[in-house]
Amino acid sequence: MSQEENLAIARQFLAALGEGKEPTVIAAMFSENVVFEIPGDSAALPWIGQETGREAVTAFISSLRVLTVPVKFDVQDLLASDARAAIVGEMTTKIKATGKVIGSPFAIILTVADGEITHFRMLEDSFAVSGAARV
Repeated sequence: MSQEENLAIARQFLAALGEGKEPTVIAAMFSENVVFEIPGDSAALPWIGQETGREAVTAFISSLRVLTVPVKFDVQDLLASDARAAIVGEMTTKIKATGKVIGSPFAIILTVADGEITHFRMLEDSFAVSGAARV
């Protein structure tokens, strides 16, 4: 894949999230065996950890929408190579169960092959996110 193609896939992913598309529609952008990874305390929130398959993407988006309220999602940079696209920014999220609001810088690294996302890795302040999720 070219840098331009990988940037286009990253933009499509962001647009689908921003437009509130169904989780299964967004998951269709990912390979059947995608590795989905958000490092951190896997006991704090259901999407933290590493899973495989489109079901992990669907579960992440569904859980995110049920358990949190987005306050701010500011993309500051969109970068690409021939193998990856990186989305860099800052976000603020309210955890519904605790009412806590957490701000965190983030980076989402998308590995792309044959027009599909094959690896999703999101880096954030997992310590703060886990703390905000605990009652």
